Amino acid sequence: MSKNYFAHETAVIDAGAQIGAGSKIWHFSHVMGGAVLGEGCKLGQNVFIASGVALGRNVKVQNNVSIYEGVTCEDDVFLGPSMVFTNIINPRSAVVRQGQYQRTRVGRGASIGANATIVCGNDIGPYAFIGAGAVVTKTVPAYALVAGNPARQIGWMSEYGHRLSFDGAGRAVCPESGEAYELKGGEVRKGGG
Repeated sequence: MSKNYFAHETAVIDAGAQIGAGSKIWHFSHVMGGAVLGEGCKLGQNVFIASGVALGRNVKVQNNVSIYEGVTCEDDVFLGPSMVFTNIINPRSAVVRQGQYQRTRVGRGASIGANATIVCGNDIGPYAFIGAGAVVTKTVPAYALVAGNPARQIGWMSEYGHRLSFDGAGRAVCPESGEAYELKGGEVRKGGG
């Protein structure tokens, strides 16, 4: 069976890993058996993907990112350089907690900035935007823009990655795509009338 993805000669792909067509895995990266990568994923240098991790289509993982068991990334997720996922809320070297991993789901189209930390058990909503260096300690809603330590919501983002400015009627338009958004009841949705 021929592979239909690219892996640099220094990359390690364990038996049992599922790699989607058109994916690229660069220098010194390691994908464990039991990991699933969708079509068109791109893993930068020195990336680690643990067993049990699932990445959707077109997920971009920048250099020096480790994705541990319990993490799922939906389609079109962007993970910035050196960002961090945790999977145990109370780690201790002398206490074995394998099998007690908390789950984290990153929704479709979400972006997580460089050096951000996502504390396990906190989901990231679709198209959310996590600022560089943010420390996420609670669930982030769809389209939310969060920054800081601990991360706090400071606005809303479009699917094209532009900050949205809502008018008094709760409507905004993305300056790049022209798509309309509606803010109602503390939630943003695309469209609206």
